Amino acid sequence: MSTIILAGVTLIFIIVSLVKSPARTKSSMKNAVKTAKGMVPEVGGILLVVSVLLAVINKDLIAATLGNDNVLISTGIGALIGSITIIPGVMAFPLSKELLAAGASSVALASFITTLTMVGLATSPIEKKFFGLKFTVLRNVFSFLFAMIIALIMGIFI
Repeated sequence: MSTIILAGVTLIFIIVSLVKSPARTKSSMKNAVKTAKGMVPEVGGILLVVSVLLAVINKDLIAATLGNDNVLISTGIGALIGSITIIPGVMAFPLSKELLAAGASSVALASFITTLTMVGLATSPIEKKFFGLKFTVLRNVFSFLFAMIIALIMGIFI
């Protein structure tokens, strides 16, 4: 239902924009289509990798590593995976849903998503180049710690 509402609101804004400035709206729509076309290979590739991983990895393995047996260990594993993974956050939510269905704990998935968005081990060389080693290390360490705290707090509420 919320998707229908958002689509309706978007359509209304596009119509208002077309009435106000048809040329600018058409130009913006062309840019949006061009951007979307450019994203298709990347998003498609991520979807392919995630799909293959979910098909290959046994649900028992997911439940054992990210399951509820030991919350701290599964949360740590989720955090480590999120820290080294480079996928858009928008892709992490459907993946997390599938992992949850396969037996992963919600706390481990919370740590995965928070570290995915807050920690960037794979992008550290670029960050180091622009901001320096000390900043990069401190930011990643504090981001990891705060992500773990967030995940554990979410475990209380979930």
